[in-house]
Amino acid sequence: MGSIINIKVKNKEKNLRIDILLSNQDKKLSRSRVKSLILEGKLKINNIIVTDPSKKIKLNDEIHFEISELKKENLEPFKYPLDIIYEDEDLIIIDKSAGISMHPGPGNYDNTIVNALINYGNNLSNIGNELRPGIVHRIDKDTSGLIVIAKNNISHKYISKQFSNHSITRVYLALVWGKIRPQNGKIETFITRSSRNRQMMEVSFMKGKKAITNYKTLEIFENEKIPTFSLVECKLETGRTHQIRVHLSYKGNNILGDKKYKKKFKKIVNIDREIDNSLTKLDRHFLHAKTIGFNHPKNNLRLQFSSKLPSDLQQILKKLRKIK
Repeated sequence: MGSIINIKVKNKEKNLRIDILLSNQDKKLSRSRVKSLILEGKLKINNIIVTDPSKKIKLNDEIHFEISELKKENLEPFKYPLDIIYEDEDLIIIDKSAGISMHPGPGNYDNTIVNALINYGNNLSNIGNELRPGIVHRIDKDTSGLIVIAKNNISHKYISKQFSNHSITRVYLALVWGKIRPQNGKIETFITRSSRNRQMMEVSFMKGKKAITNYKTLEIFENEKIPTFSLVECKLETGRTHQIRVHLSYKGNNILGDKKYKKKFKKIVNIDREIDNSLTKLDRHFLHAKTIGFNHPKNNLRLQFSSKLPSDLQQILKKLRKIK
């Protein structure tokens, strides 16, 4: 069974966006869920259907909003060993391996983190897309590292708000081609979908969503027998799709192994064979979500978790350090 919200707009509520007003009525109701329902035609203002989530409301407007139940998709359980580093009644922290997608989508509806969570057997939040229960944020399929999963809607909404106001701590490690200039700094642009390839994102200074990446060079690998690489730490202020990959590519320092945002580099004739084999065999990009920190939805205490580099990435660094 769904539920219904009936409101007559008061003086203190006038001029609010309708999606903000409605999401404030219920702690379990996110703005994304409200937007989805409005677009489905579930909102009436003064008995007229309204499908604009950004519409400003007026004094004495009569709001009628139907909250229908989410459709339960037939998501298949997937027997996959989740690396759970923390769990309580509200959330789960997973150290994700590279090579597995976060949630079902075209071409893969069965072998994802969501399917593995269903197999694990816990309750999950159901805010938003029915194919993404529990998913508060995402990292790319070929990115490894820490993700937080919400086990109920209150936790989902509380943590999502921290992502929205940029109070989440997110730190990544990346190995990039060349030396990034300056070695430490901030990349601040807009990021928008590429007009040439809709599966890719690109930097823009005119349109898109604001994206801020703080970076710091931790180590430079330089030798006549190897290409020059830099180990870079990236701290996100925002979390746009492919943000780190796009920003580092924009700087001219593509991430090692990134097949989507790649660049041709001059071949070194006398390259060390062991290094060359390691670079050739890497079947993912060298990007790892090493730290995540946020306030707990129940007691507001700050939690922070860290993850070590996976062994495949550690081996590459080990070999580069040996040559250097």
